[in-house]
Amino acid sequence: MKRPIVELSGIGHYAPARVMTNHEFAAMGLDTNHEWIVERTGICQRHIAGPEDSTASMAANAARIAMRRAGVKVSDLDVIVLSTATPDRLLPATGVDLQAELGAGRAAAFDIGAACSGFLYGLTVAEGLIASGSAETILVASSEKMSAIVDWTDRSTCVLFGDGAGAAVVRPARNGRGVLSTFMRSDGTLADLLYRPHGGAATPMSADVLAQRTHLVKMSGRETFKHAVRSMCEAADRALDGARLVASDIDLLIPHQANMRIIEATAKHSGIPMEKVFVNVDRYGNTSSASIPISIDEAMQQGRIREGSTALLVAFGAGFTWGSMVVRF
Repeated sequence: MKRPIVELSGIGHYAPARVMTNHEFAAMGLDTNHEWIVERTGICQRHIAGPEDSTASMAANAARIAMRRAGVKVSDLDVIVLSTATPDRLLPATGVDLQAELGAGRAAAFDIGAACSGFLYGLTVAEGLIASGSAETILVASSEKMSAIVDWTDRSTCVLFGDGAGAAVVRPARNGRGVLSTFMRSDGTLADLLYRPHGGAATPMSADVLAQRTHLVKMSGRETFKHAVRSMCEAADRALDGARLVASDIDLLIPHQANMRIIEATAKHSGIPMEKVFVNVDRYGNTSSASIPISIDEAMQQGRIREGSTALLVAFGAGFTWGSMVVRF
């Protein structure tokens, strides 16, 4: 398969209006403080969804910006792929709610669940659909309302996450721009290191589940950190090899924004200096699959991605899942 087959024609993102600083956690009675959080994660603040923000509505806000920038009308959309770990409801998929909110009546719509790797998984799915001739214009959106599924009494997890959405319009490549390589991997044997134990079909919601708070995110932090570093380093190598590029060919590394130490470890392994690494984890926290499209959009608005720039995208998330992609803009 000769690449590029697809390009990212337009990018947009949305962040809720409310900003929550680290100082607010101590006021909530948690045994933590700003310095402790920054030292271990690099996070200073995060956006928190308000009552008006659903997973579908945040995705729609990001999608409208992406479509406007791509010069695409709602009626042009053939497929909508929504990545989320926080669906608004368990049935049907939140992707169809996004379709309805946009008024994209002729588009097929569905969700994918790959946690923080979901945007890259979604782009890979879109590439395949376009390569097969099944679609020409695809909206890939990632929207996460993590504040709805974290345990606000658990300082080891609630300080990490934020809410937001990003979206990209994917169309056939032109002029040599687009996705140059992709890589995806998963390891379900490690799923219990970062998961929501109960509340699904295996153990439905009950009074006991609610009382024990086992429907909320649980994480084994040290083990997750170790696997994240190892997997993101592997993913970076595989994407570069697939594109037949080396680190010096990369204008910007855009890693999943989970933890500053993971970002630095990935950059060091790849041989990419930190001045060529995009970082916004300090302002957003971990927005799961929305982190990479939010980062791409901000990098473009800041002029760090220009026409002809080559970016390396790398992600890791619950599952475990991990993936990477090289994109020429």
